[in-house]
Amino acid sequence: MRYRVTFAKTAAMRYTSHLDLHRTWERTVRRARLPLAYSQGFNPHPKLNLASALPLGFTGEQELIDIWLEQDVPTGEVQAALEKAAPPGIQIHRVERLDESTPTLQKVLTASEFVITFLTPQPDLDERVAALLQAGSLPREKRGKAYDLRPLVYELRRIEDDEEGRPRLLTRLAAREGATGRPEEVIAALGAAPEDTRVHRTQILLEGEAVK
Repeated sequence: MRYRVTFAKTAAMRYTSHLDLHRTWERTVRRARLPLAYSQGFNPHPKLNLASALPLGFTGEQELIDIWLEQDVPTGEVQAALEKAAPPGIQIHRVERLDESTPTLQKVLTASEFVITFLTPQPDLDERVAALLQAGSLPREKRGKAYDLRPLVYELRRIEDDEEGRPRLLTRLAAREGATGRPEEVIAALGAAPEDTRVHRTQILLEGEAVK
């Protein structure tokens, strides 16, 4: 039986890696005493599927994970058990039951939306944003492989400063297999230092979903 959980990864887990987050979820499901399903074969592993990795230091508001259980458990009971078992830094928003024929998250993932908060002053930020959007291409390199960042940036705009008066941007980036835009690359392309920012993913967009 397959369940999709919408959850938040908050500041308490900001420096938890993707692998450690996966392990945290495995422990949480066990602590909740839910009948977690395992794969078949010589080396069985828990059937958990996170939608998209968050880099170390990032937080997320509407993260997604699919969990397979060996038995049919009412969604209300699954949610209550997870809420009770979740560690600090994980907040459960919603649990829904999925049909087994539903495509995996990676097959229907299209984009991610992020809010970037700059921790240092950013003179001429509006001009730098405009220049990035007007650029025909943005050559970047990752792991020794060159690629063009520009087609991966669907949206980039200023939003209201945070409560401390620090400038913020909202960006929506491609998140398809082999074509993923990364906020840290956008920050670098703007001439800023990624380590001088806070990045929060506000939503993950799947095929057929409108922007919330």
